[in-house]
Amino acid sequence: MTTPTDRVDHELIRAAADVAATACRGDNHTMAAAARARDGRVVTAVNVYHFTGGPCAELVALGTAATQGIDDLVTIVAVGNRERGVVPPCGRCRQVLLDYFPALTVIVGAGDQLRAVPITALLPESYVWADHQLDSD
Repeated sequence: MTTPTDRVDHELIRAAADVAATACRGDNHTMAAAARARDGRVVTAVNVYHFTGGPCAELVALGTAATQGIDDLVTIVAVGNRERGVVPPCGRCRQVLLDYFPALTVIVGAGDQLRAVPITALLPESYVWADHQLDSD
């Protein structure tokens, strides 16, 4: 059971859907992600499919944000190509998103069931990498 948070960021969903419609062609790029920073900036990205397990769109968005000096993402959403709509993050992405942004909100659901939930709700009783690092004093 996920716990809804703030209103769903429909502008962010549209940004990801626009990228999915225009940049996700063929088999190499099938998902798009959009993430919003605390200051309102939006970064977008696509997955990089490869038979060895290339990165998902959400992880590419984290790298894109980092190259733009953004280190405070607050919301993220992934949208599939061919009008598949919002797609929840995979398990690997959930863990990475939690480790990088433990207060992150993720948009999930479909149609009128869209909701914004904390990443912690998508990964209950999770392992938080930072909590298990030794202090380096």
